Amino acid sequence: MRAGKQSTILDVRSVRVERGATVILHNVSWRVHREEHWVILGANGSGKTSLLSALTAYLSPTDGVIEVLGERYGETDWRELRKRVGLVSSSVRQMMAEDEPALETVVSGKYAMIDYWGEPTATDRKRAVQILNSIECPHLATRPWRVLSQGERQRVLIGRALMANPPLLILDEPCAGLDPVARERFLQFLQKLGRSKTAPTLIFVTHHVEEIVKIFTHVLLLKDGRVLAQGRKADVLTSESLTRAFAAPLRLQSQNGRYSLSVTAKSRVVM
Repeated sequence: MRAGKQSTILDVRSVRVERGATVILHNVSWRVHREEHWVILGANGSGKTSLLSALTAYLSPTDGVIEVLGERYGETDWRELRKRVGLVSSSVRQMMAEDEPALETVVSGKYAMIDYWGEPTATDRKRAVQILNSIECPHLATRPWRVLSQGERQRVLIGRALMANPPLLILDEPCAGLDPVARERFLQFLQKLGRSKTAPTLIFVTHHVEEIVKIFTHVLLLKDGRVLAQGRKADVLTSESLTRAFAAPLRLQSQNGRYSLSVTAKSRVVM
């Protein structure tokens, strides 16, 4: 890691992504430091997925610089770097083997491997059991993927991501498909995880302010592939900024550290 950058987890500088005549990301700059937990927030089509794909090297920038954990895109073996970046997303969830027990799913995260075919070592098994305990799912160890609920699957995938002790954990719309009760239980679990002394830096991608729990300190607000606002949560999450982001007159309310949105009477939205 370069000197002076030990506290920088993620450094995105003037990143631009073009595909044909379409500009997907417009000169995005963003920096994440240790002990910060970020939310990437925006409407559908705002660029959240494209930015996430660029961060995990599945989408090549047309211009700009991306550094993750001190390693620069294009100068590093990103197959190895991905082992240090935990990722929980619907694409990973859909690729899991139906018959794989949860313990083996967790073990597979150490090797960044889908459908783990090896026999877990005693050390790996012990570590996976510890993780299942930490994510409050020890009873799932022998249960196959096909019988797990959506909430259980999300927790197991987080356990899988934690297996490699990643400094960075990216959660791509992890509440999608959860019913209201399962969602709240998952968010409470995430709050507990984020407060742990050994927690990785969290990046949580969503378009629902209701999912932003207290543990998150900063927000990156996107609109049409551009950064609309970024910084501390209290500074970025305002009725005005969200009205611009979602192109509708919105009122943001906060109670006990949680947020809700309501659509106000029709008025002209200044973009």
